[in-house]
Amino acid sequence: MILGRLALGAAAAWAAYTLGAHVLAAGCVRRGPATRRRIALTFDDGPDAVWTERTLVLLDKQQVRASFFLVGERAARAPETVRRIVAAGHEIGSHGWSHRSLWLCGPRRTEAEIGRAHRFLSEAADRPVLHFRPPWGMVNAPMFAALRRCGERCVFWSIQPEGLRAAPAAEQAEHVMRRAHPGAIVNLHDAEGVRGAPERLLAALPAMIEGLRAAGYDFATVGELLEPRGSATLGIF
Repeated sequence: MILGRLALGAAAAWAAYTLGAHVLAAGCVRRGPATRRRIALTFDDGPDAVWTERTLVLLDKQQVRASFFLVGERAARAPETVRRIVAAGHEIGSHGWSHRSLWLCGPRRTEAEIGRAHRFLSEAADRPVLHFRPPWGMVNAPMFAALRRCGERCVFWSIQPEGLRAAPAAEQAEHVMRRAHPGAIVNLHDAEGVRGAPERLLAALPAMIEGLRAAGYDFATVGELLEPRGSATLGIF
């Protein structure tokens, strides 16, 4: 009886710590202002020394600047790729230090995941990192205070053509075109989480970009999308 109550209490505490924190996540960014036909392409899970490099070449050919939400420890293993992202004028955001789900992190681990990545990536970018995307979009209660201490804003997305299930390249391009809207933030992956994701993405990107341009959309980084005049004002989480 007592063990059952303890287990129930522990489950309720965990639910409040993780699932309950998603109530607070209502204040996180999911899209930019709808005042202009602009879209932000964002790339998660990199940098990857092969696939991120190929993504950068494609974006350069298409003359598109984007936002890369980098995993800190992966960035530490691919410093040249990080430098090329910055040199090309793309924005660097944080995807945590180790890509560990915040649902599995206590307060100290949460602070370490966010703070360590912030310090490393800000130094690599030579400017403060302002945006954070939690791995798999999973948040916990301590995340919000950790982000305030780092001066980062939580950014989700409004379009995701491939999540945990693989989607063919043509289907991804069509999905983005069908759901495109002014201020959209598109969630893409330039490193493997789902097997083969970056290869499918590279096949989808040309048609995606060309289709969006034909529909009258311009491309912006998340920072440009949220702060059109380049201000550094931070949002409330």
